[in-house]
Amino acid sequence: MNNTEFIHSLVRVGDDADKLSELRARLAAAAQRDAVLDIAYRVLDAPVGPLLVAATEQGLIRVAYAREDHDAVLQHLADKISPRILYVPGRLDAVARELDEYFAGARHDFGVPLDWRLSAGFRSTVLHHLHEIGYGQTASYAAVAKLAGNPKAVRAVGTACATNPLPVVVPCHRVVRSDGTMGGYLGGVEAKRLLLDLERVA
Repeated sequence: MNNTEFIHSLVRVGDDADKLSELRARLAAAAQRDAVLDIAYRVLDAPVGPLLVAATEQGLIRVAYAREDHDAVLQHLADKISPRILYVPGRLDAVARELDEYFAGARHDFGVPLDWRLSAGFRSTVLHHLHEIGYGQTASYAAVAKLAGNPKAVRAVGTACATNPLPVVVPCHRVVRSDGTMGGYLGGVEAKRLLLDLERVA
């Protein structure tokens, strides 16, 4: 059993909700006290389905749709960043608040700090340019390739969007095909449509 599985077995043990909550709180407090907590996570209810959000001391490092398999996402974080991961919802209150405001149509930009370690190279360059697509607007993959400094890298832009570790917050949903059709989305076409419709209405 690896460290991530061990932590999961602890926080999910038992049928008593109060005991489970108490155990989680004790584990979180001990991990923070002993400086052995590198990644905190929680799962939020959202109009696009459950979203796993995870953060390091540097900032939000991952937003994941249910279709990405939250357990697989946590294992990937353990492998790439650190196995010292724990369910500590309080550490993500600011993220939860901003996402709630966004889905309510009251927030157009996110202000939480981001940890970009899961993206690199041209993919990172693409993701850093996505905030230039305004709220309620869209841009083609070709237009984003130009923004990123390589007009011929249209396919690479698609790959960057498909592997975006911070969907919703880093708005890859605003990138569409040149003919105006939506194209693919890591959260699914329905989630992409919902986000675009939300922004248009707001």
